Amino acid sequence: MMRPGAKQYVVARPLYSEESFAEEHEKVYRRRKTMLDHIRQYFICDAKRVKNAALSLLPIISWLKIYRFKEWLLSDIVSGVSTGLVAVLQGLAYCLLASLPAWYGLFSAFFPVIIYFFLGTSRHISVGPFPVLCLMIGSVVNRLVPEEGLPANITGFEGLTTDEQKVLVASSLTFLIGFMQLAMGVLQVGFVVMYLSDTLVSGFTTAAAIHILVSQLKFVLGLQVPGISGPLSLIYTLEIIFNKITSTNVCDVVISLVIMVVVFSVKEVNDRFKSKLPVPIPIEVIMTVIACGVSYAFDFKTRYGIDVVGHIPKGYEPPIAPNLHIFQETAVEAFPMAIVGFAVAFSVAKVYSVKHDYTIDGNQELIAFGVSNIFGASFKAFAASTALSRSAVQESTGGKTQIAGLLSAIIVMIVTLAIGFLLEPLPKSVLGAVIIVNLKGMLMQCREVPYLWRRDKPDCVVWCTTCLASILLGLDLGLAVGLGVELISVVLRVQFPRCSVLANIKGTDLYKDRKDYINIYEPDGVKVFRIPSPIFFANIDFFRSKLVEAVGFNPLRVLRKRNKALRMIRKLLKKGDLQWTTQGFLNKSFGPIKESDDESNMEELDLPTDFKDLPARIDWNVELPANIVVPRVDIHSLILDFAAVSFLDISALKGLKTALKELIRIEVEVYIVDCDPYILEKLHDCCFFDDEVQPSMFFLTLHDAMLHILEKHPGSTEKTSDYDKQIITTVTVHHPRSRDGNVPGSETRF
Repeated sequence: MMRPGAKQYVVARPLYSEESFAEEHEKVYRRRKTMLDHIRQYFICDAKRVKNAALSLLPIISWLKIYRFKEWLLSDIVSGVSTGLVAVLQGLAYCLLASLPAWYGLFSAFFPVIIYFFLGTSRHISVGPFPVLCLMIGSVVNRLVPEEGLPANITGFEGLTTDEQKVLVASSLTFLIGFMQLAMGVLQVGFVVMYLSDTLVSGFTTAAAIHILVSQLKFVLGLQVPGISGPLSLIYTLEIIFNKITSTNVCDVVISLVIMVVVFSVKEVNDRFKSKLPVPIPIEVIMTVIACGVSYAFDFKTRYGIDVVGHIPKGYEPPIAPNLHIFQETAVEAFPMAIVGFAVAFSVAKVYSVKHDYTIDGNQELIAFGVSNIFGASFKAFAASTALSRSAVQESTGGKTQIAGLLSAIIVMIVTLAIGFLLEPLPKSVLGAVIIVNLKGMLMQCREVPYLWRRDKPDCVVWCTTCLASILLGLDLGLAVGLGVELISVVLRVQFPRCSVLANIKGTDLYKDRKDYINIYEPDGVKVFRIPSPIFFANIDFFRSKLVEAVGFNPLRVLRKRNKALRMIRKLLKKGDLQWTTQGFLNKSFGPIKESDDESNMEELDLPTDFKDLPARIDWNVELPANIVVPRVDIHSLILDFAAVSFLDISALKGLKTALKELIRIEVEVYIVDCDPYILEKLHDCCFFDDEVQPSMFFLTLHDAMLHILEKHPGSTEKTSDYDKQIITTVTVHHPRSRDGNVPGSETRF
């Protein structure tokens, strides 16, 4: 209860061990489901489950039922038109990253959006090309269909032009990515994205931004640079660019600089005055329209040799089947692309779901993107995810649901079917400049490095390693290296946790690291040891070494020394060199007694000390006769705080039991506190307990164990002041009435 007017609480209750608590408080029996129960439940089919499955697979049903047409429709229309214009431009621009003809980007901004409208759970992300994913696809395309040299020997390439071969590679790869995402969604393994931490994704996307920047230099400078893939491709690309720098097209450079300065400036205005602007200024679209008009009017392609988008066919191409041979060639690269595409989309979707208070389903998102990519690949689109800038436009312009996404797809369709020819004179340097400006957000993530170094050095190592590996080795290998380093850092943190010795904070029932506080209380002969991690095969040896360091002696060495001492005492008693008196042992030999070096029967030295044939027990902490020296043990009780131990494996159980037996055999009482009930149950199931290691050593809380020790060893507090003895607060508890109406006692005090 709380005392009136004081921020203190007072508790008076019995001192509990795990056994006494279990005797006094009956647990509710809960039947645990077996594997067969889970399988049976998974295959049960009834009307309710069919309804839930339909709502889960078609989230559109859920949000259409609550759609507010009068309030949301106009906002969705405005958002859809704005997003559609941006999607057209980004579709053309990001298609260059995939090393494909520009108009195929319009397909990726249309087909996946239609499917996601029905299957997606996020209401605000804009589905379509994502620059990092496009660059990864481009590296595969360049590997199988290089711009210089012969393409890979793949069945199905016969009779196809270079562009058609590239499109076949990209669409087949996209189909495989979609299949992997769909399979992961069906198998309910959406949790895999949790292994990609924010730090890893930040380092990876920063490296991807550098790759994208370098890949666009050839368009900004107007150079002919072949696409290169594989490790060190960025270095080789920069080498080619610097070798050809004298062939730079000045007109391309001027156009790119103008576009970058204007777009960057207006974007800064949008960010600074976003609360006052009804909608962000679509500066990329405006500058694209202006560049198209100027390029057409002054015939930039003929007069200045500028590379333009060129012919954009009207309409959509017939669907094609994926190439199985390409599946074999690209399976290794497809998996990280499937993970990256989903991880980025899911992280963006999660941000908006929290902001607008609705839930998203990771497994359903995998299914949605999987089906979207499979459907898009059939119509020659490349893999879709989401771009943060495009999603920000859809959300900031008032988009409420995926109706805005559907309208943006309609805008893309209108451009594809009717007015695509207007974009034919658009210089590719304009698209390159727009891409570079949009990299600002990803490149500015470099500012996280000093913060990470100050706050969490292992995370900083993960960021830097992922970024450098992705820059030098390529995005696919870089992601694998980053994931490996991340997992290693997690394993190392668990394998080498920060163990500590705890002490009581005076006047409380709280226990903290003794190194961090001044006003602490430590009873004589008692140690409290805490390990803040699970104990398993990889860290059990570390746990035991830290335990030895905390108590100040090696219990096994002490045990062996004691048994050796007993062996020598028995030998001296038998020879008559040692005699027992009421005052203790009397040494009757006047010559020096050497310690026996007999190492036979070493196994006996590890057994508990046996005093049965001696006249009395030996006090190991006093001076022993006959120059026998045994290491002193200054503690009589050890408390192991298991509050942070979430699991134990079989190796840890064996190592823990061995450590406990070694301590018990040298007369150190061991208590384990705050143990998880499931761990305790596992200990019983694994026959952990025996005559030496008993369940009575487990206590409910650390303070319960400490009070039990002080009651059992009152001498532990003799050297301390009266104030030091007050290690609990005064507590009053009003007990509930018993069933017969009597109050069992209004107050209990220690």
